[in-house]
Amino acid sequence: MKLEFVPAGRIVGVHGIRGELRVLPLEGEAEFLSGFKTFYLDGQAVAAAGCRVHKGMALLKLEGVEDRTAAEGLRGKELLVRRAEARLPAGEYFDAELLGLEVFDGETGARLGELVKVDRYPASKVYTVRGVKEFLVPAVKDAFILGVDLERSRMDIRMWEGLTE
Repeated sequence: MKLEFVPAGRIVGVHGIRGELRVLPLEGEAEFLSGFKTFYLDGQAVAAAGCRVHKGMALLKLEGVEDRTAAEGLRGKELLVRRAEARLPAGEYFDAELLGLEVFDGETGARLGELVKVDRYPASKVYTVRGVKEFLVPAVKDAFILGVDLERSRMDIRMWEGLTE
């Protein structure tokens, strides 16, 4: 489904006394967050005054967050970005965009269910599809994922023997 805003990171802590936020990236690597000038927090646009990477986390400085106390008040909140400003490679999508897609067998065209959850594992993401049965699909392009069409709210997958068992 096409979204205007997508979750890009979660504020998990603070760094230092000058209001820097420790942000866990929800998509890709921490460097991805440094490409944005504006984030959306609680429905309000906030400008980024700086962003750097430290130990796999983004250290983000937002305008208006000047000290540790102000930063602590933001712990646990999600940072969103405009989908139109995110430059993902062709064929890649945010997890939030995939939720709710109808999943079909790419060879037979049979509807298998709805994509209801995305889990991240070291090797790859895994999609949970809920239909008559609930089953897991590794998010591996060409091996399992044949195509994604956000306009039609559709994902085509390759069914392997035992996938729904």
